[in-house]
Amino acid sequence: MATRCPVGFDTHKLREEISTIYERVASDPEGDFHFHRGPEYAAERLGYDLEQLRQLPATATASFAGVGNPHSIAALARGETVVDVGCGAGMDLLLAARAVGPTGRAIGVDMTAAMRERAQTAARQAGLAEIVDVRGGDAESLPVDDGIADVVISNGVLNLTTDKHKAFGEIARVLAPGGRLQLADIVVGVALSEGARNDIDLWTG
Repeated sequence: MATRCPVGFDTHKLREEISTIYERVASDPEGDFHFHRGPEYAAERLGYDLEQLRQLPATATASFAGVGNPHSIAALARGETVVDVGCGAGMDLLLAARAVGPTGRAIGVDMTAAMRERAQTAARQAGLAEIVDVRGGDAESLPVDDGIADVVISNGVLNLTTDKHKAFGEIARVLAPGGRLQLADIVVGVALSEGARNDIDLWTG
């Protein structure tokens, strides 16, 4: 199964397309998109606790577009450091911050400026700004020091990376010894054709 883009694939254009889509999701979460969004979807389809989501600012939850629930894999402990790869508007990030508490850290990384702004605003609105740290970057080059994360979470992001080896290598780099990855993502059961892998429209939706 391929873990990298085909030779000659325009990775720059793909990044631009992905960023453009999620800029739109940030500015108009009720807009017309091919994927589900919002807290009701998260609770009904993905098993999140709706009451917990209602305690978070809509700034974070309205633009949520994950594909699973990394928090359902294992509970986060007080004092842990969590890195959220592709944190978006911050719903999973804020849930992590509430779980790890004032002695922990929740570091979110996202490539889309509008999503980072929503996550930072939501952290302030939720009174979690001292715990939450939102950084610009992407999964293939995380702006995070080596070995500092007790847990890495990610939700529907790694399928969009152009080099999965790099992305998982970065996760391994930032995890502390004994740390864990709690991943929700999309996989396919068969290898895609070269033509499909070269189609940016299929990558983005």
